[in-house]
Amino acid sequence: MILNRALILGALTLITLMSPCGSEDIVADHVASYGINVYQSYGPSGQYTHEFDGDEEFYVNLEKQETVWRLPEFGEFASFDPQGALRNIAIGKHNLDIVIKSSNSTAAPIKIPEVTVFPKSPVMLSHPNILICLVDNIFPPVINITWLNNGHSVTEGVFETSFLSKNDHSFFKISYLTFLPSADNIYDCKVEHWGLDKPLLKHWEPEIPTPVSELTETVICALGLTMGLVGIVMGTVFIVQGLRSGGTSRSQGPL
Repeated sequence: MILNRALILGALTLITLMSPCGSEDIVADHVASYGINVYQSYGPSGQYTHEFDGDEEFYVNLEKQETVWRLPEFGEFASFDPQGALRNIAIGKHNLDIVIKSSNSTAAPIKIPEVTVFPKSPVMLSHPNILICLVDNIFPPVINITWLNNGHSVTEGVFETSFLSKNDHSFFKISYLTFLPSADNIYDCKVEHWGLDKPLLKHWEPEIPTPVSELTETVICALGLTMGLVGIVMGTVFIVQGLRSGGTSRSQGPL
């Protein structure tokens, strides 16, 4: 039997199906996953989330024993008792302990996470923005994501999602950093995971256009002025030729 340090309980998944008229093909319109439970013997820690179409609706803060909605507005027309999540996590811990003690388990294959860093909006210096660190292909769901600014750890303005599930039973996680773009600041998203031999640093810095030198500006202005003068001369020539051809046509006409 192959086990891992985490036990993932089966989630209840509801799928809304939509079939085009006259077609036998059935296409999934929406997928909702209720009660995705992960318990880690490493830590120990756990996670309880509800998802809809791959987006997190809410998670339960197990330490504070409270439901945290991804968007606060959701909590105005829906509710969830966090005690249900605590019971499920306790069941997961109990079952994992039994399986570990009664089986000759080996570790499940560990995946190598993939990291991408990008800004939420086009970067403009001195305009507030958000850096996004997307960590994909995570398994097992034990990971540490931190931000560095010029090599120094950053903790303010950082927000992180829960582990979000994928169809291949791996996970992805997103970390956000609010920042003020500056030419003097460079950022790194630091990822630590069992699939990495050493911490992975994904570098990001603003792309600042190279300033144009005075010589280049002078050359560009001279070329523009030259092209303008050439245009004026050519236009004058065409006008004169037009006037001449018009005068010739009138002199040759009938009396």
